[in-house]
Amino acid sequence: MSEFNGEIRKMMIILSKATLDNVYAAFILANGARAEGIEAEMFFTFFGLEAIQTKKLEHLHVATVGNPAMHIPTLLGGIPGMESLATTMMKKEMDKIDIPPVHEFLDILSASGVRLWACKLAMDMFHLKKEDLYEGVEKVITVGDFYERAKGLGTHILFI
Repeated sequence: MSEFNGEIRKMMIILSKATLDNVYAAFILANGARAEGIEAEMFFTFFGLEAIQTKKLEHLHVATVGNPAMHIPTLLGGIPGMESLATTMMKKEMDKIDIPPVHEFLDILSASGVRLWACKLAMDMFHLKKEDLYEGVEKVITVGDFYERAKGLGTHILFI
């Protein structure tokens, strides 16, 4: 067996929330890993499943309530239309720097070799079927399956 030098060989990214900022953070990290020659896999669980549900993936939004990075009081974040406004503004800024929409980004991730998995427990809990998901999702797996896939030196698990 070769000596391990601490290099990152695989990124296992868990996405648990499908707010626009969380989804893009996870996608950019997975894409960056592949660009660096690092294996990357994504495990979508709980509300993170919305990022791969065909009916929801193009309708993700920015959370304005309880998000300290918004720098607006919680009361203002809850005003009707505020979340929609923040989402529209963020999407415009992303367009300016050529960040692709969610479905297109999923296509890019799949084409680059990022493996996409859906969480069985969350799928069962939300009464979802594989047919409800983006076509690039390989399989619905258990947490145990996920940990089995994460075995090996140089694997890092990131929870978003």
